Amino acid sequence: MRKLRHEEISRVSASTIRLVPRHPITVVLDNVRSVHNVGSIFRTSDAALVERIILSGITATPENPHIHKAALGAQDTVPWEYKPNAANAINDLRKTGYTVVVLELTDTPTPTTAVTRDEFPLCLVVGNELSGIDEGLIALADHALEIQQYGAKQSMNVAVAYGIAVFDLVRLLRGLL
Repeated sequence: MRKLRHEEISRVSASTIRLVPRHPITVVLDNVRSVHNVGSIFRTSDAALVERIILSGITATPENPHIHKAALGAQDTVPWEYKPNAANAINDLRKTGYTVVVLELTDTPTPTTAVTRDEFPLCLVVGNELSGIDEGLIALADHALEIQQYGAKQSMNVAVAYGIAVFDLVRLLRGLL
């Protein structure tokens, strides 16, 4: 076994990836304050082939060059849009058949692996690093997804938690869980 050299890693061009069918997951980032977290979520979203990201509140958009450091070009391959009001964006998605899930610790948690395939398409809401998801947005959700944790701390970096959750959902959708 050996590590692949950079030129040996197969890559799909941005123009080609735009033509590939995407997983029916729309991500809503509401008030994510760190541009590094936003960039990381873009990069993970590219890897997971989510259909799009909706940025809302104070969440920076790819027009901010600091996002590019963490996104490494994913800001050009993942469709995105900015909507100032996350609740309106979520309600619009629900009207078109999306199940709304929030990634948040609540009193009625649903493990990420317990979502069923018939609940897709999904709107996955991710919130602020310190205050989490606004209570008003939680009230719009069908499920509050929880990542089971085993250590003393019961919190993770928002971009890390998103990565775990979105790949659980993609594996579930593809019949791998």
